[in-house]
Amino acid sequence: MAGGVAKNDQRRLAEVSGLARDRALLGRSSTAERVADILRDRITEGYFPPGVRLSEEGIGGALGVSRNTLREAFRLLTHERLLVHRLNRGVFVRLVTVADLDDIYRVRTLVECAAVRGLGESPYDAGVTEAIGAIEAAVRAGETASHDRAWQDLSTANIRFHQAIVALAGSPRTDELMRGVLAELRLVFHVMDDPRRFHAPYLTRNRQIVEALQAGDAAEAERLLVSYLEDSRSQLSGAYAQHIAEQ
Repeated sequence: MAGGVAKNDQRRLAEVSGLARDRALLGRSSTAERVADILRDRITEGYFPPGVRLSEEGIGGALGVSRNTLREAFRLLTHERLLVHRLNRGVFVRLVTVADLDDIYRVRTLVECAAVRGLGESPYDAGVTEAIGAIEAAVRAGETASHDRAWQDLSTANIRFHQAIVALAGSPRTDELMRGVLAELRLVFHVMDDPRRFHAPYLTRNRQIVEALQAGDAAEAERLLVSYLEDSRSQLSGAYAQHIAEQ
């Protein structure tokens, strides 16, 4: 796998100068947190795929930030389990293990299902209604992406669907927690490189969940979500374990 990563990512590493476009996002008060936000987005988009080494010189030059600022951003993303530091070798985008993947789904089930369960009975307040609207928008985006055969867009829409599920709790801390968990999950999808296989079959189930929420039936939505997440974990974990064994 390492050889494949090196071969496939030479082009991506050569494109590190593309980060210069993100330089404007930093503004005048560049901070490690803002650098981490940019790199997190790039990692979850697959710009820096799992296993690739991040160049301090290249990234720091592209973003126009100091080495200390960049290293602090690396430290933040290492804490989020998106990067790993290897002694005398540098910083790499992390390769998720099968055990990690199972744990990611454990956290997702705890948080997402609790967010739905906490709704109680309808009618819901304006904040919940807005969150359900975001879930509906993510479902529509996924359906459009599937129709257009835009599989990476489908993957992104599915992540947004689950982020919107968590937003039902109205908790910024939970939103932040799940942003990191779902970013880590996308590292797995980038390795599998087949978003259609792992997302398209769940579009109908996404629609069923949002319709249950719109009908005010949180209990049914939670039941559907529990089954959904268990089936997704089983499918993805099995395929990922096989993929790793073949490398």
